[in-house]
Amino acid sequence: MAHIPQGSTAALTLERFQPALEAALRPSADYDVDRWLYVPNTYSEYRYILGTRGQKPLICIGINPSTAAPDALDPTLQSAQRIALANGYDSFLMFNVYAQRATHPDDMEHVCNAALHEENRKAFRYLLSLSEQPAIWAAWGNIIMKRDYLMDCMRDFLADGKEAGARWYTAGPLLKSGHPHHPLYLRRDTKLLDFDIEAYLDT
Repeated sequence: MAHIPQGSTAALTLERFQPALEAALRPSADYDVDRWLYVPNTYSEYRYILGTRGQKPLICIGINPSTAAPDALDPTLQSAQRIALANGYDSFLMFNVYAQRATHPDDMEHVCNAALHEENRKAFRYLLSLSEQPAIWAAWGNIIMKRDYLMDCMRDFLADGKEAGARWYTAGPLLKSGHPHHPLYLRRDTKLLDFDIEAYLDT
């Protein structure tokens, strides 16, 4: 079933990232918290993180979440997990440029919610802290052009990644448009290639 936003996220009382993370680290009757990281740990109009736990995670960045949840990955996240494992990572962590859930990107809100973005940045910094040299897979396709604010959000994540000494990758060559491939239609054995995120954002 598709997720259609029920209105502006500015009208929501946001669950801040830190207390949402603390809740997600506690045992749950709904899923195995030793296997999954799911923040917030209940289905809502936004999602900060969904992925698996491991010693060598790959941070995968898409545009915005859809309906996926622990033990119920959608095709995009299934593909992301397969490619992460095929490239030598033992886990994957799905993060998104914007945290609002919307199965169809055209349904995303037209104005960036600064409070939601700031909590999402906290989530990103947490993911970066899980590795000595974080590995980030840019995996958003042409969808990043759907909203003007998405590139601005990415510039903040670039700054956070630089501070953490992160290394950026794309799966296979860039699209003709210059954007990195979306995971959905990639072969499971697609190799990760170095990605110059600074040059990309400059152009």
